[in-house]
Amino acid sequence: MSLTREDAPHASGNQRSSTTTRPSRPRGRWIDDWRPEDATFWEQTGRRIAQRNLGWSIFTEFLGFVVWQLWSIVVVMLPKAGFTLSTAETFWLISLPSLVGATMRFPYTFMVGRFGGRNWTIVSALLLLIPTTGLAVCVGNPQTPFPVLLVIAGFAGFGGGNFASSMANITFFYPAREKGWALGLNAAGGNLGASVAQFVVPIAVSVTAGVGLNLPIAGWLWIPLILLAAFGAWRFMNNLTTARSDFAGSLAAIKEPHLWLMALLYVGTFGSFIGFAGVFPKLIIDTFPAYSSFTVGSAALSLAFLGALVGSLARPYGGRLADRFGGSRITAGAFVAMAVGAVAVVLVLPLANFAIFLSCFLFIFIATGIGNGATYRMIPAIFAARAGRSGDDDHQVSHQRKASAALGLIAAIGAYGGFIIPQILSASKQATGGYTAAFIGFAAGYLVMLIITVAVYVRGTAGLDGVRV
Repeated sequence: MSLTREDAPHASGNQRSSTTTRPSRPRGRWIDDWRPEDATFWEQTGRRIAQRNLGWSIFTEFLGFVVWQLWSIVVVMLPKAGFTLSTAETFWLISLPSLVGATMRFPYTFMVGRFGGRNWTIVSALLLLIPTTGLAVCVGNPQTPFPVLLVIAGFAGFGGGNFASSMANITFFYPAREKGWALGLNAAGGNLGASVAQFVVPIAVSVTAGVGLNLPIAGWLWIPLILLAAFGAWRFMNNLTTARSDFAGSLAAIKEPHLWLMALLYVGTFGSFIGFAGVFPKLIIDTFPAYSSFTVGSAALSLAFLGALVGSLARPYGGRLADRFGGSRITAGAFVAMAVGAVAVVLVLPLANFAIFLSCFLFIFIATGIGNGATYRMIPAIFAARAGRSGDDDHQVSHQRKASAALGLIAAIGAYGGFIIPQILSASKQATGGYTAAFIGFAAGYLVMLIITVAVYVRGTAGLDGVRV
């Protein structure tokens, strides 16, 4: 039986004494007895509580991704609102949230163990009020200095940090046999926030223009949902006293060479997804301005949301394919597809055909989504293979802890791709007047990552006890 201090206020004295082995918590909704690997406990008590926490975690992380991507949508509308920005300034507004978000993922990973999953979900949700309110205020005044815009865009990085704490929290709630599915749902739900924001914001801005809200609605729109997420976390989520931050595991994981190799591959897969999702509206308006939006009644609809949508939906299938055929093979295939897609973009740009251009990008987004799922699936398999090199139980536990820590660290490093890709595109635009050079560079980078994947994980098994992952 699971006891929480708020869920079970009428527990008997004997029942209360059974939980006194753990430190008493003066406030909050804490669960002292959590045994997800116990089948009876899980079916009778644990599953219901875990699913409730997962639902609110997904909702909060979804809003985090929404906020994380807001500036990539708003920035292409700023010229019509009276702002004058250079190419470099535009790409800095697009890329800075990813830089801050990737960096915030490191401390966010440890917040669940320090403050509790429920408590930190409340805090992380309320922190989203800063970038949304700031955006709503500053984009309403064309005289807002660029440094102020840049600071507010940086605060949007709070949304990127949510992924790390959300994933760290949910992993404590589920048994090993169901972690993959739960974490996959959590990740996919968050990723969809990028697509929903790109779909909803242009419509909201255009529909409300007649009542004087216009661009600021891009920020105001999400505040009620953020408050709802904070309330839902406060009312329905739980903290686990068994959740602990593993600093030692993180330090040990950093020493593993495979962590850094996988981080590089994840920059290529997830980094490409979040990077291209951020710049896609800008690329469309620069390359095919006539197709940057479509009018449906009084609403303006941008097709940029399709990229993040298909990439998010493809991610779970990458994990499933990895389970069946091996993560390294699917990851290698994803890099081949991404390289082909990048080359195809270079070839079709001179054709000035929007339909072909859009198809090439959707192909790239699908490949990044499949690569996301497959690459993330490789990480625990690699550390399990490393553990297999020794029969010692202590080594088994050590590698399990390192695998858990590595998932968070790699997710944080991979998010830097959201900063790198816009900056490469910006450099290409300023140096050559177009984006061809950038996509040639992307294709070359994907081929390098393909070679690493094949040499180390598909054909080579160095340090993995002969196991191919």
